[in-house]
Formats: sequence, C-alpha cells, structure tokens
Amino acid sequence: MNIFEALRLSHDTQRALATQILETQGDSPDRNRLFRELKHELAAHAAAEERCFYSPLIAFDESMAQARHGMAEHHEMDELVDELNKMEFSSPGWLAHFRKLHHKVYHHLEDEEHAIFQLAGKVLPEAQKKSLAKDYEAEFMTFRLGQMPVSSAES
Repeated sequence: MNIFEALRLSHDTQRALATQILETQGDSPDRNRLFRELKHELAAHAAAEERCFYSPLIAFDESMAQARHGMAEHHEMDELVDELNKMEFSSPGWLAHFRKLHHKVYHHLEDEEHAIFQLAGKVLPEAQKKSLAKDYEAEFMTFRLGQMPVSSAES
C-alpha cells in the first residue's frame, strides 16, 4: 500500500460519516454517535496526514504551497467542529452549520485526491510513498486510539 491508498481509506470513512450525519434528525443517538466518530476520524487523520504526508511535501518547492493549503483547511475544519460542539444537536441551526463542515470536508478531500496527490506523486520517490503509508497508518492508529471515548456518553 502507498500513502495515497492509505489516505483514501480514511477519506472514504470521512465521506460516509458526513453523509450519514446529514440523514439524522435532532438530538438523536445516531447523530451523536456519528458526529463523535467523524470528529475522531477527522482529528486522527489530520494529525497523521500533517506529519506523514504534508510535512515531507513541504520540503519540495513544487508542493510546499499545496501542503500548507491542506494544513490550513484542516484548521478550518477544526474550527467548524468546535463551533458545532458548542451547539445543541436539536438546535435548528446545527444541521445548517454541519452542512458547512460537510462541504469543507468534501472540498478538501477532492482537492487532495485530484490535485495534491498528483503533485505528491511527482515529487515523492516510490519507496517513500510506501514508507509514508506505514508511518501514516501507525500514527493514525496511535492518535485514533488515544482519542477514543471511554464510554458512549462522552463526546
């Protein structure tokens, strides 16, 4: 597996969770569970991706700006998640605000898969693409496990 395949696995999970959340209503157990899962997925993915994908890309002039842009979008998603955390799931504005996060997630993933991956494919040697995948998976799992709530009542 290379870094692009490893990242796409998390991208697919993010898309699925974000889409499922749009189908929920009010302060339901499903919305609570899915949003909690999405928050943890986004946080683990961003941490691991920044260390194991964007950081190496910053070393190349050709990919530096795109890597920085990707990290800035992670920050924007973090801010949207923080705003959603302050709102009640039953609030009429929660779903409208979540749609902004949904759009940002989809935009970010499309940007990565259709622009940044191609650029990274040109600057990263094949061996590094495979080693970065292993590093990413290890970092992702370490962060993900550290973010797991102790009980289903935690968010």
